[in-house]
Amino acid sequence: MYKYKFDFSGKVAVVTGGNSGIGFETVRMLINGGANGLFTGRDEIKGDIAAEQLKEPGSNLTFLKADISKPEQCKKVVFSTVEQYGRIDIVINNAGIFKANAIENVTESEFDRIVDTNLKGAFFICKYAVPFFKKNKSGTIINVSSDAGLQGNKLSSAYCASKGGLTVFSKALALDLASYGICVNCVCPGDISTPMLHKDLETRRNPEKYMEELTKSYPVGRLGQPEEVASVICFLASGISEFITGAAWTVDGGITAG
Repeated sequence: MYKYKFDFSGKVAVVTGGNSGIGFETVRMLINGGANGLFTGRDEIKGDIAAEQLKEPGSNLTFLKADISKPEQCKKVVFSTVEQYGRIDIVINNAGIFKANAIENVTESEFDRIVDTNLKGAFFICKYAVPFFKKNKSGTIINVSSDAGLQGNKLSSAYCASKGGLTVFSKALALDLASYGICVNCVCPGDISTPMLHKDLETRRNPEKYMEELTKSYPVGRLGQPEEVASVICFLASGISEFITGAAWTVDGGITAG
């Protein structure tokens, strides 16, 4: 287990998709560093369980059931945070979904579900958070993209479209907000051992062989762990990275280097 600790004393954070995987570990690190805040997920039972697991003495953490593919719920997430905590300092757009499919088999509803969750949700969370950041003349946004947001992956055209859009959106927003003291970055993980990956494995004809081939494709010889991505997210969310904005940070075991 990796041990990282950052100082988030007095900070209020929002993390979408915080029920498990990268989002869960990110919330854990934020709370461990003294932050308060809110995390979202679509499954209320999983969210309540995660909240119990994540709470620490003296911390103030709230789970809010929300589907961020719907703009009105994005607004609710941001406004609920400000109403409860009085401010918002950090936004981490982590919620995402994946489905492998050849383009000729992708339906409009499947495309919409992927893009609405991975791109539209992040866009509208930012839309509603930015006015509060501008008022405070500070704030940090980290969008969780993917190696598929930097290069193409097989049978992932819809997913790549959503994550590629998220990567460039992050850069564009960074330019718009730099003069207000607001930093915007994105993190681009490779394959990480999360429930989303394991769910994808279940759809494969030969999961063991697929995992073996997948692991071989990484120069470091293994897949990543959620806390390894969370540590980079929290570094970018901390006050020690104020000169970094508009960046796309790869956390991928070297797979996009070649």
